[in-house]
Amino acid sequence: MREAIADFDYLREQRSGLGTAAVIVMDKSTDIIKAIWRLSKFYKHESCGQCTPCREGTGWMMRVMERLVKGEASVEEIDMLLDVTKQVEGHTICALGDAAAWPIQGLIRNFRDEIEDRIKSKRGAAIAAE
Repeated sequence: MREAIADFDYLREQRSGLGTAAVIVMDKSTDIIKAIWRLSKFYKHESCGQCTPCREGTGWMMRVMERLVKGEASVEEIDMLLDVTKQVEGHTICALGDAAAWPIQGLIRNFRDEIEDRIKSKRGAAIAAE
């Protein structure tokens, strides 16, 4: 477990951030891949659809994240997903596109091994119909 100072400048140096200063606390039992999928689902729902990167990108990211949760994606899709987040980040009218991209980027940067393990073992967590 790593410790971090909850400071905007320190976290920026660590390639992280406080964003809007909202904090989500999860314990080790949390399915981090599913948690980030839930965030991607939220951002897809919240997109107004005005700009193409956000309108198309949030939906695409959410669908790939769902496949990652289930373990149905291929390992190659991880890098494709990262590429899409980079195409959305910084290319939208408002900050929603950035907010949708950053959790996925952090997931891939910090938990890539877990994502790959899930894909390789096809042990995905069930997603409850909502």
